[in-house]
Amino acid sequence: MVDHPNSNDIDDFFSSDRVSGREEAVEPTSQSYREHLIDLDDPMLAEVRGMDYEEFAADRYKAPFLRELLDYWKGLYDEPFVGITSDGERREGLYRLPDSTTPDPAPAASAARLLSLLSAEQKERIGYPLDAPEWRGWSNPEFVFFRTGLRMEDQSDEVAEAILDVVQASLSPEGFDRVREAMDLNGYLGELVALPKIMNNRSYWFALFGTPSADQPWGWQLYGHHVALNFVTVGGRHVVAPVFIGAEPALSDDDRQPLFDAREKVALELAESLDAGQREQAIVYRSVLDPAMPEGRMHPADERHVAGAFQDNRVVPYEGIRASALTDAQWALLRDMAEDFLVLLTESQREQSLVEVDAHRDETFFSWYGATDGSQPFYFRIQSPVIIAELDHHAGVWLNNRLPARFHVHTTLRLPNGNDYGKAYVDEWRHRGFS
Repeated sequence: MVDHPNSNDIDDFFSSDRVSGREEAVEPTSQSYREHLIDLDDPMLAEVRGMDYEEFAADRYKAPFLRELLDYWKGLYDEPFVGITSDGERREGLYRLPDSTTPDPAPAASAARLLSLLSAEQKERIGYPLDAPEWRGWSNPEFVFFRTGLRMEDQSDEVAEAILDVVQASLSPEGFDRVREAMDLNGYLGELVALPKIMNNRSYWFALFGTPSADQPWGWQLYGHHVALNFVTVGGRHVVAPVFIGAEPALSDDDRQPLFDAREKVALELAESLDAGQREQAIVYRSVLDPAMPEGRMHPADERHVAGAFQDNRVVPYEGIRASALTDAQWALLRDMAEDFLVLLTESQREQSLVEVDAHRDETFFSWYGATDGSQPFYFRIQSPVIIAELDHHAGVWLNNRLPARFHVHTTLRLPNGNDYGKAYVDEWRHRGFS
C-alpha cells in the first residue's frame, strides 16, 4: 500500500489535479487499483474510523468545499423541474404512451408485501405523493445530504430484503444483477478502507412515490453511494431514469470482470472504427484533462459527467459526431451501447425505449474525450432528444490516484426533455383523463 498524498488542495477528499488541464497525456501509473490503496493509518481514514454514516456526514459538512457544493445542489433542487435540454427549450411530444397495455403486477405486489412488514411510523417515512419534490433529492456520494425514505442498513434483514425484492421485481434480471454488483462493490470498498459503517451494501435510501398499483402511476427510488435509481410505471411504460451507477474500484478481484467491461469494450471498438474525418468530429478533446476545455467544463465532484445529481434542468449542448455520419455497422455499435445503459428495463420495456432511440438516429450525437485505444481514461456521451448516456473515468476519492483512472467509473442515464422520473408520461396520462 502507499500513503495518501498530503498535497490535496481542495480538501482531504478532492484535489484540483482531477480537473486541472494538462498538456501531457493522462497515462496511468498503474492499471491496478491495489497499488492505489491508502494506508489504513492515514489520518484521512483513521480520523473517521468508527463513525456511522450520520457522524461521517456531520464531519464532512465542516469542509468549506462541501458546504459550497451542498448550497449549489440545494439551489438546483429548489428550481421548478423542466428537464435536461440541449438549448434551454424543452421539446414536447417526444414521449407517447401506448394505446393499450398489459400491466405487469409484479412490482406492485412486491411493494405491497414490503408495506405489510412496516410499522405505521415506517410507512409514514417511506411514502410520498407521486409528484413530491423529494424525487429530485437523490445523490451518489457516501455522505448523506437529503434523507428520503428508509435507510436500508437501519432496517431489519426482512425489510431490507423486501426492499430488494421490489427492485428485483421492477428490473430485468441482468439489470438487477448490475445494481446488486454495484451495491456489493460499495461494500467491498468499505472493507478495503475499513469503514464498513460508512460504506456497505445497504448504504442506501429507499422510498415509494404514489400508491403501488398494477394500473395507476407510481414509483420508487433507491439511492446512495455509487447507485441511484428512479423507477416509475405509468400507462404500460416503465421508466428507470435518472440512473447513476458507478464503482471505485469497478471490480473486486482479479478474477471478476469490471462492472462496465462489456460497455467499455463496445465503446472502444466504435471509437477505434472511426475514420480520420469521423474522428475529427467525434473526438471533442484529446484527453480527459485537455487544457482546451472551457472554464467550468469540469467540476471537482462531477469531473466531466453532466447528468448527475441535481442536474435535472441542465442545458447540455450537442457535441461530437451526428449518428447520420456513422456507417450502419457503427450505428449498431452505438445502439448496443445505448441498450446497455437501458439494461435495467425489462426486455419488453427496453425494446420500446430502443424504438424511441431509433426514431431519433439523425438527431443522435456521439462525443468522445481521450485516446481511443484503451491506454488512457476516457469519457463518452450518447445524446439525442430522448436519451443522454455517459461514462466517465474519475480520479480517486477513497483510492489515492490523483488523476482519472479506468478503475473508478461513473455512468449516468437521463431521459431529456422532461421524462426523467417519468414526468412526461405522467403528464400524458393525466391529459388523457386516466387519473
